Amino acid sequence: MLIKLAKKDERGFTLIELMIVIAIIGILAAIAIPQFSAYRKRSYNSAAQSDVRNIATAQEAYYVDESRYTSALPNLTGATYGYMQSGNVAAAVSGNADNYTITAYHSSGDKTYSLSGPGGVIGSMS
Repeated sequence: MLIKLAKKDERGFTLIELMIVIAIIGILAAIAIPQFSAYRKRSYNSAAQSDVRNIATAQEAYYVDESRYTSALPNLTGATYGYMQSGNVAAAVSGNADNYTITAYHSSGDKTYSLSGPGGVIGSMS
């Protein structure tokens, strides 16, 4: 009796093929992770910059009602003047009858933004 020795239908990947795929995934991860960190930092900085703009708008609304600028950030928050602080953003305000200064930074960002008004331009102090 002859027994036919036939190879079974072998399916799967070789060790070399798997190692190549893992190496490619490692290279892509090495590129993507630092980029992701940079994008996150930029978004944190944008939150601080946005808060500076929103505080400036609230300061101008406060000036319309009170004929002076405020030095107290709580005076600008809430429904009356519309400023809602972003999470993890620290902001400071100083103001008098004629002008104001605003500074803000995000705890996970790497820049501090400031604005002197009225009509100032936001600057970064890094």
